[in-house]
Amino acid sequence: MLKLLGSPRRCCDGITRRESLKAGALSALGGFGLPQLLQAEQSQAGHAWTGKAKSVIALYLLGGAPWQDMYDLKPKAPTDVRGEFNPIPTNVAGIDVCEMLPQHTQWMHKSALVRSINHKAGCHNTLPSYTGYEQPLDNIASSKETYPPSMGSICEYLNGGRADSPAYIYMPCYLGWGQSIRRPGPYGGFLGSRFDPLYTECAPYVDNPPDVPYASQPLRGVPYIPYSRLDGEMTVDRLNSRQDLLKQLDAERFRIEQQGKLGTFNRQEQRAWSILTSSKVRDAFDLDSVDPKIRDRYTRTLFGQSALVARRLVEAGVRFINVTWDCYWERLKLQLECWDTHEKNFSVLRNYNLPYLDMVYGALMEDLSESGLLDETLVLVMSDFGRTPKINRNAGRDHWTFCYSMLFSGAGIRGGTVYGASDAQAAYPAANPVSTSDICSTIYHALGIDHETLVQDQVGRPISIGHGGAPIYDILA
Repeated sequence: MLKLLGSPRRCCDGITRRESLKAGALSALGGFGLPQLLQAEQSQAGHAWTGKAKSVIALYLLGGAPWQDMYDLKPKAPTDVRGEFNPIPTNVAGIDVCEMLPQHTQWMHKSALVRSINHKAGCHNTLPSYTGYEQPLDNIASSKETYPPSMGSICEYLNGGRADSPAYIYMPCYLGWGQSIRRPGPYGGFLGSRFDPLYTECAPYVDNPPDVPYASQPLRGVPYIPYSRLDGEMTVDRLNSRQDLLKQLDAERFRIEQQGKLGTFNRQEQRAWSILTSSKVRDAFDLDSVDPKIRDRYTRTLFGQSALVARRLVEAGVRFINVTWDCYWERLKLQLECWDTHEKNFSVLRNYNLPYLDMVYGALMEDLSESGLLDETLVLVMSDFGRTPKINRNAGRDHWTFCYSMLFSGAGIRGGTVYGASDAQAAYPAANPVSTSDICSTIYHALGIDHETLVQDQVGRPISIGHGGAPIYDILA
């Protein structure tokens, strides 16, 4: 059974209008499936609410960010807990952030902090943060088709899984690529690979390759769409150098479709082909056409340039865009820690992670605000879990899932708010505990998607996309 989006108003028999639209009726509707029903339902005047966010940009800090050193500082805690940074005021009275995040202070009136997130699904389990499904996994280094779909995949599902107009793009590479694994979470799961994100690829590098771990430096590179080879030696880059680009692309696509060759591509190749011949999404990746000063503001890092592409994808109408700060040690011997700072937590944060995060977030918020897109774009700064209250003997913080934070900014958010609180050492929630299912439900609500919508798993069981969570209405506008 599938609960569909729509008004909760009750009919005279006590049954809600949404309850009258169940999956059992779908078979009687022929080819009229869920996406079409959802579209029709949302068009009704009685729809309960309209999501203010048309798009989401998720800045995902892989590895467990130390939120008590970022958005929930404890200056009165013992020395081995409070850390080396001081809080500074933001433009909203009573809300402080880390001194290493000065650009964040300018946007708190457009933002909300949640400081009491927790789960018991295990460290480095990325499934809860993407889906709201809080269950320990046997293997956190691989994904399964039986897992529930991610938020982005639900957006793709509601979009109908169209190859020519993706609703879900994941940058700069699939989750875990830099570690030669494939982490669970961002996929279509039991809905099918058709609703996986379109993954970009990258070729990251640093100016001076490190000899040892925890020696972070700017990671360079840009995301690009894979499978860009069109025919033989003809590539998009070569075609870009010619004057009649669009005409040549259209002609080449028509020729290949006429020959039936497009059907031999796999799903990812077909989507990449459609995007490469669709100017809006394709052009979003053309950073050579962007003013160098704008690119500099986003920082010439892989994370920053991916965020810049994300902002351009919002303008192209993409619904859910993920930008991950990943680890590239196992594959390339670059950046062991990402945000998994078991050692040298404060030097890594001070010299690299926090300044670059601050610059990228600040550039993104300013860019969205100046263009008017912030009113319809939800920006998230999130992670898979947090870090221990107590600093270890290596000046690091270890894994901790029992209390951490998240930042919501932009569309659908009641600015200048804080929800929940951690205790005096940022160890456990002291007020209003929040689950990852609550987080996902809040994001769905901001997008105008009913968090109680049901989808069928592989054996036909109805599964709530919100996994029992509820929106945090106190932070929603």
